[in-house]
Amino acid sequence: VSARWDPDEACRPTIDDAPVFYPTVEEFEDTLAYVEKIREEAESFGICRIIPPPSWTPPCLLKEKDIWEHAKFSTRIQQVDLLQNREPMRKKTRSRKRKRKRQSKKGATRRRANSSAESTSASSEKFGFSSGSDFTLEEFQRYANEFKETYFQRDRDEDLKPGVVEYSKWEPSWEDIEGEYWRIVEQPTDEIEVYYGADLETGTFGSGFPKASSMLTGNDADKYAMSGWNLNNFSRLQGSVLSFEGCDISGVLVPWLYVGMCFSSFCWHVEDHHLYSLNYMHWGDPKVWYGVPQNHASSLEAAMRKHLPDLFEEQPGLLHDLVTQLSPSILKAEGVPIYRAVQYSGEFVLTFPRAYHSGFNCGFNCAEAVNVAPVDWLEHGQHAVELYSEQHRRTSLSHDKLLLGSARQAIQALWEIFFAGRETPGNLRWKHVCGKDGMLTKAVRMRVQMEEERVNCLPPHLPLRKMEKDFDLESERECFSCFYDLHLSACSCNCSPEQFACLKHVKNFCSCQMEDRFVLLRYTIDELQMLVKALEGGVDAVKVWACKDIGLLPGKDCDAYMPNLVQDSEAVKLEPSEPSRSWSCSRRMEEKANISSSSYGHVSEVLPQHGTKLKASPSTVGCENNAYNIGVLIMENRVNLEQDACMKLNLDILTDYPASKSVNALDSPNNKSDVEIFSKETLWL
Repeated sequence: VSARWDPDEACRPTIDDAPVFYPTVEEFEDTLAYVEKIREEAESFGICRIIPPPSWTPPCLLKEKDIWEHAKFSTRIQQVDLLQNREPMRKKTRSRKRKRKRQSKKGATRRRANSSAESTSASSEKFGFSSGSDFTLEEFQRYANEFKETYFQRDRDEDLKPGVVEYSKWEPSWEDIEGEYWRIVEQPTDEIEVYYGADLETGTFGSGFPKASSMLTGNDADKYAMSGWNLNNFSRLQGSVLSFEGCDISGVLVPWLYVGMCFSSFCWHVEDHHLYSLNYMHWGDPKVWYGVPQNHASSLEAAMRKHLPDLFEEQPGLLHDLVTQLSPSILKAEGVPIYRAVQYSGEFVLTFPRAYHSGFNCGFNCAEAVNVAPVDWLEHGQHAVELYSEQHRRTSLSHDKLLLGSARQAIQALWEIFFAGRETPGNLRWKHVCGKDGMLTKAVRMRVQMEEERVNCLPPHLPLRKMEKDFDLESERECFSCFYDLHLSACSCNCSPEQFACLKHVKNFCSCQMEDRFVLLRYTIDELQMLVKALEGGVDAVKVWACKDIGLLPGKDCDAYMPNLVQDSEAVKLEPSEPSRSWSCSRRMEEKANISSSSYGHVSEVLPQHGTKLKASPSTVGCENNAYNIGVLIMENRVNLEQDACMKLNLDILTDYPASKSVNALDSPNNKSDVEIFSKETLWL
């Protein structure tokens, strides 16, 4: 290490601290209840520290000899002096080409022969992703300590006192290290490279926490293995909607380890899908965090684009790569509120949805982190998937699967409370997020409103079909264009029945006639609206969803509720509501579906098309085979819709993500009413 600490040029930012919470032993017993308790106060800071009760001292399995001395982990090289001040990679490529031209002509032929490979290699380089050496924890501790001691070395005479022969080590404070870190980032004078063992899969390397097993011994390890604060359990706690995700997604539901050294950094980012995250430090020197509250996320993004325009011009998705810092002092000057948290061994740091955070390590340490999604996250998660669709960015999980899983669990809880009198803590927790103003109800209502508008904007003559229950059971289905998750609905065509589009990209799917395409719906709009009514507390709607979708009662008992359902639907006006006047896309009119379901592996029966008004002719309802036989339907004002008129429509629902351009429907000159007779059948999955 040739570079040295320069305390006279320290660039320590002047910012406020994030809040610190000290739960009691009783409060600490219910993890998500405590997160909910502090949310109102802490969320406005973006991050906070949580100090466990003194009695909570979990063992760290990573310090066992077999792991400490023998288990190897990979690292990445971080160029700290280039985290903020660096040229775009294309400029570096041009610089390399100029250097090659200035070289002597000797060997020019050989260089020209290799020029294609050199160009490809240079253009494919990406900053911040260079692999470093492999270490054991013991080796990395030795390397990290030597680096820090050498970098912050002071004259030996300064630490010698009269009568003291031995050299006493001097340790810089975290404030000293913070000032030096931002000097390197903001005003680099030397090249500083460090190693960081980041994103290490605990499924491979091992977790610091003990894992629950079927063999409980009754000792303290069992208590920590079952604790909600054990990050192996945290994501799937009761009340976290991630518990409805069937796969163990590494880094989201399975914790990652982070082994740091002095100056190793985690750059500005938000969590995937704008999830919460919880980070626990197992041991070591402090970790300094910076957080920005979610309502100022756009301000941070704008400030970074303003101060690093060349980097963002070359790579618009730069913030997704976690390789770029921007000084807290600059962000504060731009009006972005920013807060600091200094995490010590044995402490947690909680980050909130869409809260940008970054930071660095003050020396050798080891931390573990994972995500969680309480019900209040659902609204943030919906914003995230709509934003990902706009950015053509792949998702990590199915938001609709989590949303519907939460709704089913809530309805089961309501059923048990209403009809079985089981007011368990879990059932009461789900009841708390239901009701007309409940967080879960609002999230489902918003999603149903978006889905209804998208269905209404589908082109005429496009058949609607029931999606098979196992449509995305083996693997997630995504839109060919924007990668939107297709758990709730999808579009395909005769020409390629195994490829799919979301409802926003139906028109762009292929060049076939629209009649050759079809739409798969997991639930009809009527069923989804009934789901909202059930979450609002509609007793009959709860009965039907509990019977037909969750299967809490035998079929014959469910049939008894069907007449009540129709009456309830009429009483509370569950028929589709008219779209808001602010959306200029007209409602999709009905067409008779005429494609045989036997031709496609992911569809079942033909569905009635949504949006029809009942007029003049009375309807008769029969309960045989769970079918509704509807009489003559008189349909009015069929409109030809251009699909691109609806591409941006539903972003208006999300206030943080307004539609980027206006939507104009094309009015049809033909307003002649059409009469069509068909059988309406609702099948529940």
